[in-house]
Amino acid sequence: MQGGFFTKTFYGNTVGDWLVALLIIVAAVILGKVLYWFLKNVVSKFTASTKTKLDNIILDMVEEPVVFAIIIAGIWYGLKTLALSEGFEIWVTKIYYILIFINIGWLLTRLFDSLVENYVVPIAEKSKTDLDDQVLPIVRKGIKLVIWVVAIIVGLNNAGYDVAALLAGLGIGGLVFALAAQDTVANLFGGFTVFADKPFKLNDRVKINGFDGTIKEIGIRSTRLVTLEGRMVTIPNKIFTGTPTENVSSEPKRKVSLNLGLTYDMGVTEIELAMKILRDIAEKNENIEGDPLVGFNQFGDFALNVLFIYYIKKGAGILDTQTEVNMEILKQFNENKLEFAFPSQTIFTKSI
Repeated sequence: MQGGFFTKTFYGNTVGDWLVALLIIVAAVILGKVLYWFLKNVVSKFTASTKTKLDNIILDMVEEPVVFAIIIAGIWYGLKTLALSEGFEIWVTKIYYILIFINIGWLLTRLFDSLVENYVVPIAEKSKTDLDDQVLPIVRKGIKLVIWVVAIIVGLNNAGYDVAALLAGLGIGGLVFALAAQDTVANLFGGFTVFADKPFKLNDRVKINGFDGTIKEIGIRSTRLVTLEGRMVTIPNKIFTGTPTENVSSEPKRKVSLNLGLTYDMGVTEIELAMKILRDIAEKNENIEGDPLVGFNQFGDFALNVLFIYYIKKGAGILDTQTEVNMEILKQFNENKLEFAFPSQTIFTKSI
């Protein structure tokens, strides 16, 4: 009864043949899982005890692609044991070759990315120039793209596809593709412009297109900055070619202007004292450079205005320096009875 069941034929193969193919596939999956566990729990402990970390990196990067290779090999071998139609067998073989080379591309990009992250990035971070920090992400993505393109082309070629004919076919639709990819091309040229003109570098604070933040990544297609609110913003590089970009970090010093209003009952002596106090405050603050500008510049509607302009050194804490200066102004003006004005009006009446 059972033997009769296993000899029944479905789609050109007996039930026994289908079970054998299924067992081969299941065995490949189990073998892949067991190998993954062995690499993760046994081999990794051995590599962790060695002095170099290169073996750790290689093991971590190859374990998943190797397991995937075993599984797809098991599926292919299991299907090959069956009597399949010629068209279906050709289709399975093509898929197998494409998956193999995609897996190789996956393995190589993982390995390359990990080697760069562990060996090249630390060197770039220690260097004094920011050029390598800007070039490295572009080169990194470019090499990974080349690996993927080569893997796919070789996979298609081994699968029996005429790659040259496919590329020629792309030439026929090149115009349509170019029209559809206008923004992408514009962003690529924008990336080259940013790289060549260097309007900013990593960790510079810039203002562009209504955004104010710090540059965190300069890519081929886009640039990412973190706003003052802590939000990540991705800006297409073409924006930088047609929009004025203000590099706040490039300023040699920060100009601060204060217009201090004193009450109208202040005399010449009080105004002169106020200006002297402001000059002294600027001269004694180590974060302020150059001579401050102080002057009695306006008879306002409600106050006698004293203009105070000073410059904060590059690299000094801007908000902290402003706080120190403002606190000192408030303290010394109060000590010397120099009163700040606020909007008010005096009404005179005349009796007839």
